[in-house]
Amino acid sequence: MSTDHHTTRESSDTVATDYEMLLRDELAKSPFERAMLGVFADRVLDAGGGRVADLGCGPGRITGHLASLGLDICGIDLSPQMVAVARWAHPRLRFDVGTMTALDFADGCLAGAVAWYSTVHTPLAELPQLFGEFQRVLTPGGLLALAYKVGDESVHLTHAYGHPLDLDVYRFPPDRIAELLGDAGLVESARLVREADGPGAPANTPQAYVLARKPE
Repeated sequence: MSTDHHTTRESSDTVATDYEMLLRDELAKSPFERAMLGVFADRVLDAGGGRVADLGCGPGRITGHLASLGLDICGIDLSPQMVAVARWAHPRLRFDVGTMTALDFADGCLAGAVAWYSTVHTPLAELPQLFGEFQRVLTPGGLLALAYKVGDESVHLTHAYGHPLDLDVYRFPPDRIAELLGDAGLVESARLVREADGPGAPANTPQAYVLARKPE
């Protein structure tokens, strides 16, 4: 099954306002996410800083957090409504509508890129194209931060965030993700896998947080 960008965009547009409201404070409850994002920010800054992009930024909650850590960061998302909500929630940051399959960035222009759960609607077979784009826009030595759900199956959502939906959510095996990153020219340098919190919890499946670097 291939990614239906129209369906993904339509579903994201539908839930954008409620998604921002419901997840606004979730990062404060996730020390694992904050730790990996903190390491990402520190490494980008230690390497001299530079432009960073949050790819598939949604309502901008991760973009805003990384900006607070000192990164020069912008966000892009497929959903115009998500971008509108992000601009409202973070008026000092730049957000644009765009697709991760054809990023509107020059080759090697980014010191860092973030794809925080933004690949979850992409089948495993289509990840090489995304990872190739991530690698293309990163400068040599640039760093990617990736978060995804762990597993080897997909779930079809018909209702979420208070709205009816028609959306597939994919889970990925960490070793396979490391292989695909390597095939795209990105070397995994750190991986944290956390177990699920249990039924009904926001993190009700195992989650993986990865840092990968484009070699010098």
